[in-house]
Amino acid sequence: MGKHYKVQTSILSGRSDANIGFGDLTGLLERLGFTSRIRGDHHIFTKSGVDEIINLQPDGHRSKPYQVKQVRGLLLKYRIGVDNHE
Repeated sequence: MGKHYKVQTSILSGRSDANIGFGDLTGLLERLGFTSRIRGDHHIFTKSGVDEIINLQPDGHRSKPYQVKQVRGLLLKYRIGVDNHE
């Protein structure tokens, strides 16, 4: 099982939103084809075919739980995800 698949599974489960590493979350989004730009501590992600813009800020080395929830909503809405065969 690949690292990105594990992070995705953890995000989709919704049980550990406060324990998702910021690097893990941004790495997953990049792996899923999102492009990023950074302005200060704001990491802004966009993707063709996705109307929403994802704006993430780190909370130390962790992701903010409400932002993990936003990412989960987008993954489910647009049916975006990595497969188990990374």
